[in-house]
Amino acid sequence: MSKAVLSLLALSLATSAAPASAGPAGFSIVNATGLGMNSLTIRRFGSSDWRPLGTAPSPGARASLQFADPGCAFDIQASLEGIGTVVWSGVNLCEVKAVILNRNESGALWVDYE
Repeated sequence: MSKAVLSLLALSLATSAAPASAGPAGFSIVNATGLGMNSLTIRRFGSSDWRPLGTAPSPGARASLQFADPGCAFDIQASLEGIGTVVWSGVNLCEVKAVILNRNESGALWVDYE
């Protein structure tokens, strides 16, 4: 190989994207379920290790959470008053400022992001 090709290859490897702290480093949770939350836990998507996430916000409120993990996809579990345990699965926490946990009257769960 020529020196020019080797130089370009070396430069390409040196500047390639590295997973430098791709995971979350803290975010806010917004309780948009309309119901009180008694607990809030998190696990890496596909794992079984639930960890406490912090204080669950009251209906319509926001809570800032400190959470660091190198992954991006997580399941968030809450115990909702009058309903029981629910799980928002596959929540992407990379590069988000807030995760808005939603639930409608028919029980459908979804997440919005800020």
